[in-house]
Amino acid sequence: MTDNNAPPSPIPHLPRPEPRVWVISSGDSPIGISLARQILENGDCVVAGLVPTYFPRDERRLERFRGFLGEVDANGEDNWKARFRPVVLDIRMMSACQAAIAEATKTFGKIDILVCCTSQGKLYIDLLSVANPNLFLTAIVGTVEELAASQRTLNLVRDQFESNYFGPVNIIRAALPHMRKQKAGHIQVLSGITAHLGTPGLGVYCAAQWALEGFCDSIAYEIAPFNIKLSILQCSIEILILTNLITTVPPINSAYSPSTNHAPLFRNILGGLISRLPTVDINTSNPSTSSTQTSSDIYDRADSEEYSPAINQGPHIFSVPKFVSMQPPLGTAHSERLTAETVHAIMAIGGHENPPSRHIVGQEGIASVKEKLKTVSEELEDFIQSSLAVDIPQDEDSVRT
Repeated sequence: MTDNNAPPSPIPHLPRPEPRVWVISSGDSPIGISLARQILENGDCVVAGLVPTYFPRDERRLERFRGFLGEVDANGEDNWKARFRPVVLDIRMMSACQAAIAEATKTFGKIDILVCCTSQGKLYIDLLSVANPNLFLTAIVGTVEELAASQRTLNLVRDQFESNYFGPVNIIRAALPHMRKQKAGHIQVLSGITAHLGTPGLGVYCAAQWALEGFCDSIAYEIAPFNIKLSILQCSIEILILTNLITTVPPINSAYSPSTNHAPLFRNILGGLISRLPTVDINTSNPSTSSTQTSSDIYDRADSEEYSPAINQGPHIFSVPKFVSMQPPLGTAHSERLTAETVHAIMAIGGHENPPSRHIVGQEGIASVKEKLKTVSEELEDFIQSSLAVDIPQDEDSVRT
């Protein structure tokens, strides 16, 4: 996990013979904004995809992006505005992906680096199917039984894969013909250690990431002859979850309450974390602007019904027996510190002549994957011993018998 007390990692200025062109699938996310800022400071061009959004719930996200647009306008001397192009992009729709790629090639003439960083932490949304048919979905948090409790939750499981698997596949497919024509390109896919490690309460989210990484590992061989590189970046779980939309599914109290089920469900971990976060941006030069609002205040903004914690689930916002959707109340300064290491990694390997095929961001993620590999190795040894135990050599008499 990135140390929030440490300053953001510096991004060195890398002079290039000509500006490179970046396409970011989610340019209005905290990671997308920080990455676009570094790209523009580095003298490159960027096409930033804007995720379709629902204003009352996503106001915090929109305000941050408006603030970034102000930075773009203010940097006239460095020509930021001429090198920045925002486009509405719903990666679930192939036509939207093709339009975004066409806009990039029309405006800047090429695509050097495609960054797939669309991932939003979700459990379930109450406002989804009827009120907001174009709402962008990415991650569902909830147990397998809870996600099979109704047709709405089953639809969200499908939407999970539409956004976290088929969405990146769409934007990659749209970019490949242009990169093949150029005989060059670099695709970066932002994933997480959840693509290596199963997490209780994030089963569908993990499944979508595992599927995406399997796809990427396969096409990397297919596109290598065209001088197109592909890199998977696995960041810590809190980075993708705390920088995107969170939605929760009603818990099954009798089966999955902490008093009867001791599995470390992600809902309770996340609820305890969110309840300690401020609800407004933190100004580093004036820390007194932090808000003292509680989680129930956030819940009241997401749903007008009374906040009533579920039995034995603990008094956090995601323990209510209904659907909750919200943007994490993480301040801009905290978001930038949380994502600094990931943004640094994207910039460092973006467009590299020989980039890594997989890069794990952060020591915590590396330690987790090492522990997983150790477990797999032990399981293989047990399997070998079991196989040897049943592989008993037979003599000729026993064979004839």
